[in-house]
Amino acid sequence: MNSFIFIKAFIILSLFQCSEKGIQKENKNNDVFKPNLLIIQTDEHNFRTLGCYREQLSHEQAFVWGDGNNVETPNIDYLAKNGVLFTKFYAATPVCSPSRGTLISGMYPQHTGVPKNDLPLNDGLISYSEILGHSGYKTGFIGKWHLDGKGKPQWEPERDFGFADNRYMYNRGHWKKIEDTDEGPKITATNAKGNPSYDLDGADENSFTTDYLTNKTIAFIEKNRDEPFSMYLSFPDPHGPDRVRTPYSEMYTGMDFKAPPTYNVKAEDAPGWAKPAKNASLNHAQYFGMVKCIDDNIGRIITSLRENQLLDKTIIIFTSDHGDLRAEHHRHNKGNPFETSAKVPFIVYYPAKIPAGSVVNNALNTVDFAPTFLSFLGQKVPRQMEGRDFSDLLINPQNQSSFEDITFMRSTGLPGEGSWVAAVTSRYKLVLSKNDIPWLIDMETDPDELINYAKNSNKSDVVKQLADKLNEYAKKHSDPFLQGTKMADDLMTLLN
Repeated sequence: MNSFIFIKAFIILSLFQCSEKGIQKENKNNDVFKPNLLIIQTDEHNFRTLGCYREQLSHEQAFVWGDGNNVETPNIDYLAKNGVLFTKFYAATPVCSPSRGTLISGMYPQHTGVPKNDLPLNDGLISYSEILGHSGYKTGFIGKWHLDGKGKPQWEPERDFGFADNRYMYNRGHWKKIEDTDEGPKITATNAKGNPSYDLDGADENSFTTDYLTNKTIAFIEKNRDEPFSMYLSFPDPHGPDRVRTPYSEMYTGMDFKAPPTYNVKAEDAPGWAKPAKNASLNHAQYFGMVKCIDDNIGRIITSLRENQLLDKTIIIFTSDHGDLRAEHHRHNKGNPFETSAKVPFIVYYPAKIPAGSVVNNALNTVDFAPTFLSFLGQKVPRQMEGRDFSDLLINPQNQSSFEDITFMRSTGLPGEGSWVAAVTSRYKLVLSKNDIPWLIDMETDPDELINYAKNSNKSDVVKQLADKLNEYAKKHSDPFLQGTKMADDLMTLLN
């Protein structure tokens, strides 16, 4: 047996024995209850496209593409209205694979084996799902995985990392049409050579990927309705290519999209880690259509849970792996520490424990997910998980002032490739980069993130405090981006 796998099995067994004793004791008193866990994750999702997040913003920030130019999302908003919304939840690294790896493991990207896209997770990694599976949960994963290397689409990866039912897990791709065959699920849109393609190819309400994956999720819920389950549903949209089936493809074509306030930023005024791109389209109609399709399908899932009398017994989490700039700062996609690249929606619905309509403003990130929800579900947290347990904020959001308002982000890349690291609070970002001088962003006075306050004498205390925290992070979590690099040198200069 591989030594990593042996050690992993020993650790899981130890954790299982510890938690199982407590479960057995509670069973004698007939007072044990295991709520279901449903994670719904989108891909490359700009938080401004969600009504519940626009409500947290000024009018100018909520409608950066023009007055009224946005998507109505009543089902996602329902989860927020009846749960807790986190306004400052970030991807530890705002690209696909590293972010996903941190969420399931509670470990920073430099320790998962996946500090950049298309790398496989380390064999010895323990996911939150493995812990839940050993404590009696039926576990599953449906949709885009992106944690097993370069396989594409690669259905049902051999290493399931505790997601026992992974028949509808595929490794990579943003496919638009999937259908069942005798051999299992298959991408049925193909190119001229017969290879899987991202074309719609007549995809409908059953075969369009968002609908197809929702159908499989509802089937999983109905099959496991009498046992505690943990399901991770991973939609590949609204990531590009910007294509969606009818009628969503026509819903927003009449909108006259405007350039966001940061669209015309000059290259000489932009930070070295986010210079304007050559192309930054202002046509968001298909992207909005994908978001609307996702929201409608989440409505279908909520209805299924309600009809199966599981809605009040299920923790529902809505989030994404990273954002999408959508022409802000004259850029698309992700990969930098700007808000609409790095900040993701994060909503938790569970009325039995979470006060409805709660809002938490503390800075947190994907590393914090696994330890928090293992703790919330009464499980022992593996020692190797590096994230913070914020479960108290779910139940007692009024305790935000007693929970440290700080988190850390880093760029994609192997050691020697990293381009930036950042310490982030609900108001400030200190960004160190190999391509620029240190930047301090004040999101309260400059929500467009255009001004560098690092040399402002009135902000010197803030810079020093964030530099101290970044230094603590670098030492505690052995970040190679801050070892023998220009960023490390800049950090030492700020500290002295």
